[in-house]
Amino acid sequence: MAEYWLISAPGDKTCQQTWETMNNLTSKQNSLSINYKFHIPDLKVGTLDQLVGLSDDLGKLDGFVEQVTRKVASYLGEVLEDQRDKLQENLTANNSDLPSYITRFQWDIAKYPTKQSLRNIADIISKQVGQIDADLKTKSTAYNNLKGNLQNLEKKQTGSLLTRNLADLVKKEHFILDSEYLTTLLVIVPKLQFNEWQAMYEKLTDMVVPRSSQLITQDSEYGLFTVSLFKKVVEEFKLHAREKKFIVRDFTYNEEELAAGKNEITKLVTDKKKQFGPLVRWLKVNFSECFCAWIHVKALRVFVESVLRYGLPVNFQAILSHPNKKSMKRLRDVLNQLYGHLDSSALQSSGADSVDIPGLGFGQSEYYPYVYYKINIDMIEAKV
Repeated sequence: MAEYWLISAPGDKTCQQTWETMNNLTSKQNSLSINYKFHIPDLKVGTLDQLVGLSDDLGKLDGFVEQVTRKVASYLGEVLEDQRDKLQENLTANNSDLPSYITRFQWDIAKYPTKQSLRNIADIISKQVGQIDADLKTKSTAYNNLKGNLQNLEKKQTGSLLTRNLADLVKKEHFILDSEYLTTLLVIVPKLQFNEWQAMYEKLTDMVVPRSSQLITQDSEYGLFTVSLFKKVVEEFKLHAREKKFIVRDFTYNEEELAAGKNEITKLVTDKKKQFGPLVRWLKVNFSECFCAWIHVKALRVFVESVLRYGLPVNFQAILSHPNKKSMKRLRDVLNQLYGHLDSSALQSSGADSVDIPGLGFGQSEYYPYVYYKINIDMIEAKV
């Protein structure tokens, strides 16, 4: 299961004791969850006012970073196309799979120096992820345009004779070229009317070259025929052909243009292949950046909320719990029994949809007597 609970409880005599009590009740005795210590470094606390303001902003930042992380993951799946089944193995954080990264979480001091204020660390993350979001928009637009152009051209290479590109079906010898008076038209004829066409194409107007019609190719519904005639009757021929449901396709045989069209497809295929590798690498690297940033935001939220709830000096134990899917309600009950004394109002309201207790919880939809944040690391199925 991809859902984890990140919680914190105040230190008993020691934080180790808090950990042991909680782990004994939920993991060793009842097998309700697998628990991991979640290491949060000594961060700069600042003033109470700063913490209250930051708590709200971190909630918004959490949502934003998660959204960008999922966007990058989703676009990587799109780009992989028929290799989409390899998406999961490409979604890593700091060269680990996602469960390993969060269960062995280590604060990245190089990226987020603990000597900086909490606000500064939040700003570093916001700027970093904002840049990734902007770059993703630019890169995805460019790649999607290329892919769209290629798909449009490829569609014209296949499909019905009514719409497809005819350049790769015809040859020079099918046409009368360089004549002052004569030209060759390409006509799409429904299969059921082949005999009718052969019987009447010479009579649709005057000045049609006798026995000049030739079937070049056919698909399941239509055939592609040539017909040669004098240039001056082309418009009249088109009109009478349309009345009989024979469709004249606009087509001029020009070797240079035909070669250019083929070259365009080749160029787009080559461009797409060239861009694919670097784009996949960029998405993998920046998914990792975003995911790691997101878990650091969760760590910041736990720290800020724990100080606001449990007071100073800083004394709490953060725990990452991986609930057993069938025992989630029981796990919640055990945690409420264990920590209900911290805030009795939370127990009465934990069943409500949305509770906003001033100065505590800050409008979280789920409020419990202990600090709690859910982390869903399923990046493929889950929607934000």
